[in-house]
Amino acid sequence: MKLLALDTTAEGCSAALWHDGTLYEQSTLAPRGHTRYLLPMVKELVAESGIPLSDLDAVAFGRGPGSFTGLRIATGVVQGLAYGLDIPVVPVSSLAAVAMQAVRLGYADAEAQGIAVAFDARMGEVYWGCFVSQEGTVVALGDECVTAPGSVVLPASAADHWIGAGSGWHLGAQMPESVSSVIKSSFPELYPLASDVAILGAAAWQRGEQVSAADAAPVYVRNEITWKKLPGR
Repeated sequence: MKLLALDTTAEGCSAALWHDGTLYEQSTLAPRGHTRYLLPMVKELVAESGIPLSDLDAVAFGRGPGSFTGLRIATGVVQGLAYGLDIPVVPVSSLAAVAMQAVRLGYADAEAQGIAVAFDARMGEVYWGCFVSQEGTVVALGDECVTAPGSVVLPASAADHWIGAGSGWHLGAQMPESVSSVIKSSFPELYPLASDVAILGAAAWQRGEQVSAADAAPVYVRNEITWKKLPGR
């Protein structure tokens, strides 16, 4: 299976190409340079891997939540590629990608360990979601939310131990004592990467979790924000 993954959810800009378990990846920190770096990264991956875009089975992307501008950029590029190549799109939760990164790096290495992912959503709020590590991947525990840090709630009895991951943990002091008291450690430096989007996207593709280019859309979590497709798409 050959899958291209993109992520411009946060300050990072990254692309990865998955080929039957082998990962090629490119990434950089570029809070305002997503449009400048993303397509050149894709070209570099094609050159490095020797896999032409025409051989791809699908394209995956970090669908949010995250930066509104970044999500629009990734969605637009993914739609263009999927239309041009006539392949499906695999949307991947950006929160799940950070949870997957925590597992991949060994920060969450126990089956009974929960991963509470939080991103700084600005305006005094955080995007957050809870996951557990199972058989080398991550499984969501409930819906993704956007709330004030003081309203974050961990699922009762979902895991014996918890870690925190993502930029929202810079605001960990504002979270309830019921949350902070069970967090073993936190890693606020983690942000979504295309490599983890690729890992989760390949597994989702195998399960048939894909959409057409026309139905690829970002997930903002904030209900008042909507995605407007490009004209003609």
